[in-house]
Amino acid sequence: MIATELLEKYGALKKSFSKNEIVFEEGNLPTHYHQIISGEIKMSNYNDDGREFIQGIFYKDQSFGEPPLFLNQKYPANSIAVEDSDILVLPKSDFMKLLEENPKISIRIIENLAQRLYYKSVMAAEISTHEPEHRVLKLIDHGIAYFNFKKDSNGYLINFTRQQIGDLTGLRVETVIRTIKALEKKGELKIVNRKVYR
Repeated sequence: MIATELLEKYGALKKSFSKNEIVFEEGNLPTHYHQIISGEIKMSNYNDDGREFIQGIFYKDQSFGEPPLFLNQKYPANSIAVEDSDILVLPKSDFMKLLEENPKISIRIIENLAQRLYYKSVMAAEISTHEPEHRVLKLIDHGIAYFNFKKDSNGYLINFTRQQIGDLTGLRVETVIRTIKALEKKGELKIVNRKVYR
């Protein structure tokens, strides 16, 4: 997203988070810009029944949590390390200065936020109106387009767990497992050593 050297020039520091460690909590006011150096971060909420809903999953070189930072609103979700992760953290005032002094970076941030908003709009329609097979394929195709999933002789390796697919689509994990098997029979997906490919 933003070059590490540029972030460090404006005062960004590297912070390490262990698997399952909270980066920031729902309800807190944002104070920093966050960009992943390595690892994987999810933003999620829990409903009254304790069921998790994943708002988004973020990988190397991606940023997360910017909308509340720009709006000076409380975080609407928790941010948690899915695996051991290193993150560049830049105070809000320094981040705003970086954007003011680097208009091309500002455009890139706007494009990134627009892409996320587009994804949320598409997935909201999918979750409310479509069958599980359609929801799962839409999510997977979005992942291929925007998360740089690796491609090999089997196709694109889908870097979501079955639980994450469920949490991102509003489906129970059992439904996801059945849906993936049905899509495999139809030739839409491949399962190789329990890994899903498109």
